[in-house]
Amino acid sequence: MLLYYIVAAVLIVVDQLTKWGIVQNFELYEEQVLIPGWFSLFYIQNTGAAWGIFAGRMWFFYIITAVVVLYLVYTFHKSKIQHKLAGWSFAFILAGAIGNFIDRLMNGYVVDMFRFDFINFPIFNVADVCLVIGVGLMIIYVLFFEEDETEIKQ
Repeated sequence: MLLYYIVAAVLIVVDQLTKWGIVQNFELYEEQVLIPGWFSLFYIQNTGAAWGIFAGRMWFFYIITAVVVLYLVYTFHKSKIQHKLAGWSFAFILAGAIGNFIDRLMNGYVVDMFRFDFINFPIFNVADVCLVIGVGLMIIYVLFFEEDETEIKQ
């Protein structure tokens, strides 16, 4: 179980260092094309969620993040899930939630920087990537492995 907390901590550090690097080296709304027509770095300050929805409602994000993190930690310990996929999912979701929460608490906005240039997709950061990976792993776990683990416990 400690391994998953260590993984989450490392991912949070990577997220925060990436955001710090963008803030130190880019002006707001500055762009650096990495793969022309496909991918670029583009520094924005997001006061909402994807596409800026719920912009300026920090109290909403504080409450949701606190509830999600507390629920995750409680459930992870209470259910004593042994499956590695669930553990990795926990680590990634925890890292993503805390990574963006730190930004909201410290800055009042989330630093986003990764942009797909070929589609209308929200600009995102490492914490967002962690959340997507974590939720994807959780979906796979719930669909294919959760029932097997329940049968083992009985």
